[in-house]
Amino acid sequence: MGRLFFSVMLLAAPLRAGVVSRDVTWSIGATTAAATVVMPEGKGPFPGVVMVPGSGPTDRDWCSPLLPGKNCSARLLAGELANAGFAVIRYDKRFTGPYAAGNLPLLAGKLSMLSHMEEVEGAAAMLKEQPGVDPSRVYALTNSEGAIHALNCQLAGKPSFAGLVLTGAPGRRMLDVMRTQIGAQVAGLPDGADIMARFDKLMAKFQAGLPFSPDPALPAGINNLVAGFSAPASLPFTRELLTADPAALAAKVRVPVLVLIGKKDVQIDPKLDGGPLEAALSKNKDASFVYPANANHVLKYEPKPREQLTAQDGLSYNAEGRKLDPGTVKIITGWLKSRAAVK
Repeated sequence: MGRLFFSVMLLAAPLRAGVVSRDVTWSIGATTAAATVVMPEGKGPFPGVVMVPGSGPTDRDWCSPLLPGKNCSARLLAGELANAGFAVIRYDKRFTGPYAAGNLPLLAGKLSMLSHMEEVEGAAAMLKEQPGVDPSRVYALTNSEGAIHALNCQLAGKPSFAGLVLTGAPGRRMLDVMRTQIGAQVAGLPDGADIMARFDKLMAKFQAGLPFSPDPALPAGINNLVAGFSAPASLPFTRELLTADPAALAAKVRVPVLVLIGKKDVQIDPKLDGGPLEAALSKNKDASFVYPANANHVLKYEPKPREQLTAQDGLSYNAEGRKLDPGTVKIITGWLKSRAAVK
């Protein structure tokens, strides 16, 4: 990883009684990374949590410009964890947040698994630098694609987390997860089978490194999706990501692991993804698996029955009034507190 240069930007007023927040930045090569640290007041020592965001342009709060609303899960969950006695850092990917405009030209064509790992490593290093944080008790809490980056970091020892909480975690290759999602959306169409066959051909060409050319018989959304994978600015990361095997990575992890996939998650399947992860972690004596009944992909409480949920419900993830699933929050904080010896 490129050398890190740390800078504390702002010490904010307490979020609530006994909890403080500060914005921080650091350099990774010529780029600038930014994050928010939320932690209890006092000397500590406090255990730490690095929150690793999911796919695409997801920011430190787990908000995305692709989804409406700013009521985002990471900001809410960080507050809960700080209130429970943890120091928490949540960071922007370098192509999101306040430094995106300056970072993007420097990152174009250079995004990779390694560049994502550098962000996780930098966030963990920044958290460990904070006064009152116990560097031996720092955990990763991931969402969706973030599980892959945290697992890669753990296996590389950069950093070595005391434990991993993997929420909404894929257990299959991301290409297989994406194919399942698209298949569910076109299953009711008369030409659904033909759409999937044509999609498979497009993806085979992409994986073979062939130039993208749209299939006029496919919906525009699918053509645009594959075209986005082929964009020079996002390569080679997309090829690495689509073939990454999270279960194979998890099988090599020896620290405590909590896998949490909500039964109302319409993006990751508790059986199709949870099953491979359970098998992969079967030899890990401190691996736990929880499937909360009412949690969606971003850990919000979802009152609708599972059979009524569609991909469209994802558009309301961050709507005002949506709250974290309380049972899920209790599971995560309880697991972390027991491993970190927090009373």
